[in-house]
Amino acid sequence: MSAALEMQLDLLVRNGHSALLKGILHGIEKEGLRVDSKGHLSQRAHPRQLGSALTHSHITTDYSEALVEYITPVFEHSADAIEFLADLHRFGYGAIGDELVWNASMPCDIPDEESIPIARYGSSNSGTLKHLYRVGLKYRYGKMMQTIAGIHYNFSLPDKFWIALKEQQQDRKSLRDFRSEQYFRLIRNFRRYGWMLLYLFGASPALCSSFLKGRDHQLQPLDAETLYLPYATSLRMSDLGYSNKAQSSLDICFNHLQTYTRSLHRAIHTPYPSYERIGVKVDGEYRQINANILQIENEYYSDIRPKRVVQSGEKPLHALQTRGVEYVEVRNLDINPFEPVGIDSTQADFLDAFLVTCLLTSGDLIDDEECERISDNQRLVVTRGREPGLMLACGDAERSLSDWGQEILAMVARTAEVLDRNVSDSRYSRAVAAQQLKLDDPSQTPSARILAQLQDQGISFREFALTQSRAHRDQLSDTPLNDERASYLNRMAASSLDEQAEIEAADSIDFDTFLAGYLAE
Repeated sequence: MSAALEMQLDLLVRNGHSALLKGILHGIEKEGLRVDSKGHLSQRAHPRQLGSALTHSHITTDYSEALVEYITPVFEHSADAIEFLADLHRFGYGAIGDELVWNASMPCDIPDEESIPIARYGSSNSGTLKHLYRVGLKYRYGKMMQTIAGIHYNFSLPDKFWIALKEQQQDRKSLRDFRSEQYFRLIRNFRRYGWMLLYLFGASPALCSSFLKGRDHQLQPLDAETLYLPYATSLRMSDLGYSNKAQSSLDICFNHLQTYTRSLHRAIHTPYPSYERIGVKVDGEYRQINANILQIENEYYSDIRPKRVVQSGEKPLHALQTRGVEYVEVRNLDINPFEPVGIDSTQADFLDAFLVTCLLTSGDLIDDEECERISDNQRLVVTRGREPGLMLACGDAERSLSDWGQEILAMVARTAEVLDRNVSDSRYSRAVAAQQLKLDDPSQTPSARILAQLQDQGISFREFALTQSRAHRDQLSDTPLNDERASYLNRMAASSLDEQAEIEAADSIDFDTFLAGYLAE
């Protein structure tokens, strides 16, 4: 048990501050490919009935025109966020006709990259910039990799909690600086222990073979159209996914807000030779925003990000630098194909207890050696996480995943006990107990359950994901939207289209001038 965690929890309880943890705020973002009734990638444009992908607060697109993204508002209760997410799916199904939302992280069978339509956001300069950024991703990483989908879990604590914790720790910094420092403490511990989430919730042990067509890999064939690894947990988070040499050179391990933002700022302004060879504007057509290591800060991929809501026209890095961290975005979560919206309340409750544990336990800075160990552990868990006797790097020694996992779960269980006091229920402890079953028996993990179904039923990954997607559509459709929620989402769709039209009408400069000004900021 972490002595620091035990001390902080005891102080929170003794001082009457633990009740402030009841104010945890949640938001969920979920991506999903639109596919036709046979599981082929949709070639249709983003439905107008869903509103403008440029301006809608809750429904947009990610990389592809076919990759819809649902975004909930912020809720105090995670169950409310999950229910809103379900309503977004219900509303979406009313607009996409006979199509389905592919309820898995790894994509459907896609014969070639040409069949992946890049998302478009209208004719405005800001919309063109969003499209051009995605064109740049095509040239840098290929389009296939961009069809991977996931769930992002946004987590924050209320100001009253930060004020109490600051007083408890007798810290003299400003509240803004203290909060940012503590969020980075959480992030560092998340990176140390985040492999645990990959083991417990990883749900991408297999994929359609078309995803790796023409690429070298170490995966094994399960059948004529499925590749897998027998002990994999989350191939989405492996080097088959969003990784490249340019980003690996950044070595960002999240010790301080200022070093984090400086590193990203430097990457956005540092040319990268292979991207320079691509060119920025070739024969009158843009290929990317710039030829630097990152086109924009969002291109940097990490399993967790410090975030702040931006003001109109503001860049995310500027918001962080001037106003500090407001929340964290957990990004290493696969879509659970056994759940209608890819996540359930038990997982959300565990994530809350896990993240509070990461905040309150000892948070030493991460040096270069530990940063490498963290990366190595993640690589092991995503490809071999359920392998009996798997050893991970812990300090200067090795520990079995099972033994280390037991210690982490014991820490989260202690946090869950405190959280349960706030709800007069044991739901957080029950959420930890549900994960204990997976640690004791790897066959209970989502990744193992998926492979068991593929093998027991003799079906491909494509057939499995298509069947699950159909079943979840039908299950969600059995409970129609209530009139109030339907009216709200219809109003949002209509107003977002009006807002896009206003933005397009207000443009007064050409795109070349707009881009030059954007890059100069």
